[in-house]
Amino acid sequence: MAHDILQDSVKAQTGRAALLIVGILAGGVLVLLSYVAGWVFSDYTTPDGQNLYRDWLALLGALLLGAPIVVHAIKELLHGHAHMDELVALAVVAALASLDFQAAGVVAFFLLLANLIETRTALGARASIESLIRLAPKQAVRVRDDGGGEEDVDPKDLRPGDVVRVRPGENIPADGQVLTGRTSVNQANVTGESLPVDKDAGDEVFSGTNNLSGAIDVKVTRAGEDTTLGRVKKLILQAEATRHPIMRLVDRYAGFYTPTILMIAATVLYFTRDGSRAVTMLVVACPCALVLAVPTAMVAALSCAARLGILVKDVSMLEVARDLTAFVFDKTGTLTTGELCVTRMMPAPNVDGADLLATAAATEQMSRHPVAQAVVAIGRKAKVDMPRPTHFEEISGLGVKATLEGHDVSIGRKNWLAEQGVSFACMADEKYAEPEGLSTLYVVRDGKVLGWVGLEDRTREEAKEAMQQLRNEGIRELAMITGDRWSVARRVAREMGCTEVQAEALPADKLQLVGAMRKQGRRVAVVGDGVNDAPALAAGDLSIAMGAAGSDVAINSANIALMNNDLRRLPFLIHLSRRTSAVIHQNLLFGVAFIIAFMVMAGLGKIPPVWGAILHTLGATVVIFNSARLVRLGEELHADDARSEETPAPKVERVATT
Repeated sequence: MAHDILQDSVKAQTGRAALLIVGILAGGVLVLLSYVAGWVFSDYTTPDGQNLYRDWLALLGALLLGAPIVVHAIKELLHGHAHMDELVALAVVAALASLDFQAAGVVAFFLLLANLIETRTALGARASIESLIRLAPKQAVRVRDDGGGEEDVDPKDLRPGDVVRVRPGENIPADGQVLTGRTSVNQANVTGESLPVDKDAGDEVFSGTNNLSGAIDVKVTRAGEDTTLGRVKKLILQAEATRHPIMRLVDRYAGFYTPTILMIAATVLYFTRDGSRAVTMLVVACPCALVLAVPTAMVAALSCAARLGILVKDVSMLEVARDLTAFVFDKTGTLTTGELCVTRMMPAPNVDGADLLATAAATEQMSRHPVAQAVVAIGRKAKVDMPRPTHFEEISGLGVKATLEGHDVSIGRKNWLAEQGVSFACMADEKYAEPEGLSTLYVVRDGKVLGWVGLEDRTREEAKEAMQQLRNEGIRELAMITGDRWSVARRVAREMGCTEVQAEALPADKLQLVGAMRKQGRRVAVVGDGVNDAPALAAGDLSIAMGAAGSDVAINSANIALMNNDLRRLPFLIHLSRRTSAVIHQNLLFGVAFIIAFMVMAGLGKIPPVWGAILHTLGATVVIFNSARLVRLGEELHADDARSEETPAPKVERVATT
């Protein structure tokens, strides 16, 4: 329903803009013809300067162009809304009253043109929302439960649990999980990732993303407005409706602006008795450049952020990001991938490393535990032989037992195996000691220790680069807090270059750390995955949720949501915030200087009304193009993604075979 209302609103505003264009063109042609008539029928000009052909064409053009301006001003006044637009209406009326119909027509033409530019700019955000709406396909292919084939349905009729079939080139109609098939999906419009993402059975896909290569069957988990795309559209609309503090400041002084300008223009008219000067002053004083200074910059910044998968819920948060001095990171799922992987193995004396790995991987393949899956994954990567074990038994929280090709194999924690009488004397030497920060599994076959396998939650590849970029942006306090063990926390903190670390922390400890930093006068941003970090996220000056695509909790728990897990978006967010503030101040400075300079020139009689209208339009155009520069920020992130895909960095498994 909200989508339909939005589409109707966009269509209505676009229709009014099209009607305005027709009126501007018609009126502009009449005014132009009046100049041609004055030249062609110059012999019909009376001694007092009147020309019937010229004046009638100019009057018709001025009325056609000026009527919408005057009617709008009267409506606003009748509703008790005094805006700066009344200056435009007064300028047109004053020109008509002085019988300078051509000047009135030209002034109205350029002022309407400026209004059209402003309207089109305001529609820019809505047009981007409408383009998001168009991403959702108009039709979905649902697979029937009775095995009777396929049926075409409206995506709005899909419900969780339905199975839809998506062929190459089609957009995915709902959030869901791939049941069968393998493909690549372009999900840039949701996550901001510039490169296609491979999808296999069990992987999550999002509504509105484009299926590129293979046919897949998807089990629907969210449909309609509940999809990730639906929530993104809703939040972008909310962000568009919020107001930047500077916008509120401009509104506060708007009530004083119009009376002040009228008083100045009336003073000039009284002393000079020159109506054209007063008209020109009213024209150049119409503050389109000031009115456009903030919203055009914010629309451009929001568009830039959304393109890179940065979802800003409130534009005022962009100002907060500019002044940040400290970041607090959760570890698991934020600085690390949240997925265990094997990073080291230590075979016992006279045991081959390949034998250790093959035994561990073959035994663990019957378990669904994340630790077991990590061991199996490295075994498959190493292409070791993994025969099927028998008599498999999993002891929760301790380890597994199985029979593998006639041998009794046990894998688990050292203390659990020791309780079963296993001797670790062969690994008593210091070189076989477990390194700090790793989780270790010992492998025992027929009572003999084969060695240990070390696992860790690997840090994100781009995390260290992002942390350095944050330091380059002036962020000196980079703290990490986690509920994990101190040994693991210290390892990750060293890799990331954190200035402060706290481990084995409860949610209350996270709140205490953030609160203490804020009491010390720091502006703190809290970054987490949004799943178990909601209290800490709420405590910071700015809260940022990672990997929000598909996560209700992540999107709803933070001021800003990163739709993917690329930490390099964080320093870019600060850079975007500072650039946006700089552009806003440039626009405001230009607008104020423009009005003061040309009002003085108009008061001195240096500018006629026609040139005042042209300069007014030029000023608004300069502000718009200055703001538009923000849209192109962040292109280097997409370029870096493309380069990393073309020349991927080798992932080295630190496997010791001594």
